[in-house]
Amino acid sequence: MTGMLRAALVLAMIATPALAKEAAISSKPIIIAHRGASGERPEHTLAAYTLAIEQGADFIEPDLVVTKDGQLVARHENDITGTTDVSSRKEFAERKRTKLIDGMSHTGWFTEDFTLAELKTLRAKERLPLLRRGNTKYDGQFEVPTLREIIALAKDASAKTGRTIGIYPETKHPSYFASIGLPMEALLVAELKAAGWDRADAPMFIQSFEVNNLKALKQLTPVKLIQLMAAEGGPADKTHPSYAAMATADGLKAIAAYAAGIGPHKDMVVTGDGTVSSLVADAHGVGLKVHPWTFRAENYFLPSRLRKGINPAGHGDMAAEIARFLDAGVDGLFTDYPYAGVEARDRHSRRPAE
Repeated sequence: MTGMLRAALVLAMIATPALAKEAAISSKPIIIAHRGASGERPEHTLAAYTLAIEQGADFIEPDLVVTKDGQLVARHENDITGTTDVSSRKEFAERKRTKLIDGMSHTGWFTEDFTLAELKTLRAKERLPLLRRGNTKYDGQFEVPTLREIIALAKDASAKTGRTIGIYPETKHPSYFASIGLPMEALLVAELKAAGWDRADAPMFIQSFEVNNLKALKQLTPVKLIQLMAAEGGPADKTHPSYAAMATADGLKAIAAYAAGIGPHKDMVVTGDGTVSSLVADAHGVGLKVHPWTFRAENYFLPSRLRKGINPAGHGDMAAEIARFLDAGVDGLFTDYPYAGVEARDRHSRRPAE
């Protein structure tokens, strides 16, 4: 054995444990903070995202909508009636509108009717006050954040913690925004380029319930894309008759041509009675990751077998629900309670192999 070969073997033996440890860490299912730590702070605020990072989330998730002056901001919907104090602001009373969005009528105040400067004068409030009464004490404290601010937060947290914090934005109603002259794709890609994240290994995924939006992004950026799917209905851009059709073997194969994974409603993976579908296996068979949504602790959102007590706002056994999905082989999951998701994931990873 030559000296060079011997040295190479020694280096390999030294490096192997470290490499194996790194591989084990990277292979863990990812925990995605759904709208931040939204179970404990008003959703889509820098406070919610910061708490999620402190709790160990791998990714923070902003839903993206567009302002009148073409800025991307994080709100659950472009209708901000229920997530800001806009309805109490007399100076914006005349902005109230009724609009048809994705075939449904909505009455309220909408981001596309406000400039970013105007939105920044509003303050966030809890969207689910009856279920998350504790969050209402933060009403009126936080601004509506921009995508740029959220990226900066993730970068800063990554530098301070020594672990990579990614973002997982969802483009909300992209067909609607395109129809009113505010297409989202170019705006999003421009922000990613400015952040240096317009690359395949960027710490992010882009998700959408629509199909053409993702296909357009596929032509504009190498960032990983995720096709969202609901348990009922179909994409608003009418590319498919239903999400159920997209979840078939042929549908998943078609998705794999433009996306890196799927984000199905959790009932599509494990039903309320605990039955595991073939969706994870089928998706993995065509190379797609599976990140189901959304895991919430409140009894209201849990299957009946996992509820504790009769109070809808009371917390049930979300950890047991998550464990069932980890057993099913999911590659990550969205949760409103990142600390609980991280604990359940890490507990599951420590179990001895069967």
